[in-house]
Amino acid sequence: MAMNTLPATENTRPADGEPLLETVGLTKSYAGADGELPVLSGIDLEIRAGEVVALLGKSGSGKSTLLRCMAGLVPASSGTVSYKGAALTGANPGTAMVFQTFALLPWLTVQQNVELGLEAKGVHPVERAEAARLAIDLIGLDGFESAYPKELSGGMRQRVGFARALVVEPDVLMMDEPFSALDVLTAENLRGELMELWESGQFPTRAIVLVTHNIEEAVLMADRIVVLGSRPYGTIREVFEVGLDRPRDRNSAAFEDMIDRVYRTMTGRQKEGRTPGRQEPADLERRTVANTPLPQASVDGLSGLAELVLHRGGRCDLAGLADDLGLEVDDVMPQVDALDLLGFAGFSGDDLLLTDTGTAFAGADVQESKTIFARAAIQLPLVKVITSSVRGKADGTARAGFFRDLLAHHYTSEQVDQQLETATDWGRYAELYAYDAGPEEYRRDDTGDASGPTDTQCPA
Repeated sequence: MAMNTLPATENTRPADGEPLLETVGLTKSYAGADGELPVLSGIDLEIRAGEVVALLGKSGSGKSTLLRCMAGLVPASSGTVSYKGAALTGANPGTAMVFQTFALLPWLTVQQNVELGLEAKGVHPVERAEAARLAIDLIGLDGFESAYPKELSGGMRQRVGFARALVVEPDVLMMDEPFSALDVLTAENLRGELMELWESGQFPTRAIVLVTHNIEEAVLMADRIVVLGSRPYGTIREVFEVGLDRPRDRNSAAFEDMIDRVYRTMTGRQKEGRTPGRQEPADLERRTVANTPLPQASVDGLSGLAELVLHRGGRCDLAGLADDLGLEVDDVMPQVDALDLLGFAGFSGDDLLLTDTGTAFAGADVQESKTIFARAAIQLPLVKVITSSVRGKADGTARAGFFRDLLAHHYTSEQVDQQLETATDWGRYAELYAYDAGPEEYRRDDTGDASGPTDTQCPA
């Protein structure tokens, strides 16, 4: 379904280039058992009218936290966030947010969901109903005004999220991975329609800030790409001016060159000069559940990637491997991140290289691979704290709710679910603990012999 656009008169918005948002020396930390846990440090960033800015980075780089700080939803620990030159003291009046998982109220219709922001602002019912109707029409939802969210597909529900954000006509539309919960074709369609609407000059907002982990999505949509690094906390690693005309040709040499440049910076291959598979001692000492998120990779997935690399001699070009599999590089990045985090692989030049431990893991039989995996996984804070909890209690059980509360200080509810899903998968495979979905509790696994170190001190 195509979004409807108003008749375009000009493709240039008034006052393009005007500074709308600015962060100066922005730092964000959370309190932990071992003191302050830094997430962002020294972020200087300006968002100008007329541009689409992508915040790009791996899990744990602080990109969603930065977005929420700019929206005034999360207070900065130090530094300033300003909207049109005035420092924020609460929610940013010039922004609206589109979330990853729609965040619709299921008991309200499409029309009522879209009206929520205007109702909160005290807009008269007749005026807000008309404004909502126009936003619904603009975003391609006309005919669905009386439908409830459960009646809609994922793509249609996300359109409601866009309409709800746009109806208040914010200066800056903020989007936190808005396409990641959609299937590939739906996401592609919605991305394209959104950019057509933006290019029409009739988009009811003056700038867009997009959080994404997808490099191609960033190059496809953004005028400027801000790459965040996460070692040991979120900083701006590099900023790219994309400079490509829209609509963008993914097959062009310029598009592919930009993806390659961003990819090299995002993976930090040449800049960090790190020996593949080896963690710096300081990194190990600083690992916490806050700064060491688990990638969204199953044991089967990361094991499969390790085996593919082993079959190629323990070393291969990642882009070439993705091509051979008919995938984008972004599709295998969670598995790559998992192998790196576990110390099973790293980069050497442009190649993904198995470490000695990774080679042993990829070539071992099932029982030996479990033992190798357990020794690596128990070094990761979330796996370690679950293991130590069940080992330290007389009945050998620990409620999942405890770990949810622990993670909720640092992650969104969706991220908490993902972190526990990965930790459950990894811990079960390693036979470090079992999980009972009925009472939602972890318990000591006494059936296997895949054990890690006896030092199971809880991380913060």
